[in-house]
Amino acid sequence: MNFSSEQPKIIVVGSSSIDLVLETEKVPCPNETVIARHSESYFGGKGANQAVGTARLGASVYFIGCVGMDPLGQQIMRNMVNENINVGFVYETDEEATGTAYVTTSDGSAAIVVVPAANNFLSIEHVEVADKYFNTADLVLLQLEVSMKVIEYTIRKAKKYGNKVGLYASPAQRLHDEVLDNVDFIVVKSSELHIVFGEDQREEILKKYFNKLFVRDDINSTVYFDGTEMKYCRNDKDKTVYKMGMGDAFTSGFAIALCHQNSIEECVKFGNEVSARVSGKKGSQTGLPRVSDFFS
Repeated sequence: MNFSSEQPKIIVVGSSSIDLVLETEKVPCPNETVIARHSESYFGGKGANQAVGTARLGASVYFIGCVGMDPLGQQIMRNMVNENINVGFVYETDEEATGTAYVTTSDGSAAIVVVPAANNFLSIEHVEVADKYFNTADLVLLQLEVSMKVIEYTIRKAKKYGNKVGLYASPAQRLHDEVLDNVDFIVVKSSELHIVFGEDQREEILKKYFNKLFVRDDINSTVYFDGTEMKYCRNDKDKTVYKMGMGDAFTSGFAIALCHQNSIEECVKFGNEVSARVSGKKGSQTGLPRVSDFFS
């Protein structure tokens, strides 16, 4: 894994939230009430996770997002500032509260309800204000927790300036060919491949998007087609404490490795390693590693 002396510049366009996590003996069934043993809140949102993940790995990160004019929004802003993320393009709205996620978890299983709230108010006008920064960016990262209109507009803008574009296709939805053709890499959960592509012929889809589509499962295994053969990479963690955020962590690690001109194989290995580390602690951002964890 090569780390060049140049600092990558990454723009993340996406969501931020506060995650309320409830630990229970079991995930409740419909019409069932359970008692939580413990509750905690963490910083989350797939966009914010990617921003923190890449910033900790040495990138200069600009985050474009939207929060509410409330205490939770202020907490998110302060956290990003503390993580050395530029928040000059994080907008505040008085029309909605800051995004939240409610997670009920038990023995590795989880039921998650996301309330996008202020994230739904991120607009193409907000992205346009940051136009001049796209001109010098190395890579743009996206997820699917903001409107598709914003995602498609951002991809077109990134391509206009010759930026690489990475997309974590979660929460899964069907993607247009324009999106699939114009991203440089796309990360998809194996259980959601049929949603994103409209079919579930995994091998055929992987071959069509060789060295571009990376399919992951919840045991930190990644599969892709390199143009010649199927490649598999798996990193087992001795103890997986928290599975939320593993896809964001993989995407962050892969993006950083790509910015440093590593091979696709090395990018996948590094992404898996970052994902494995984040799963060892509670919270989507808590366990995200820093450059010093790899090169001390």
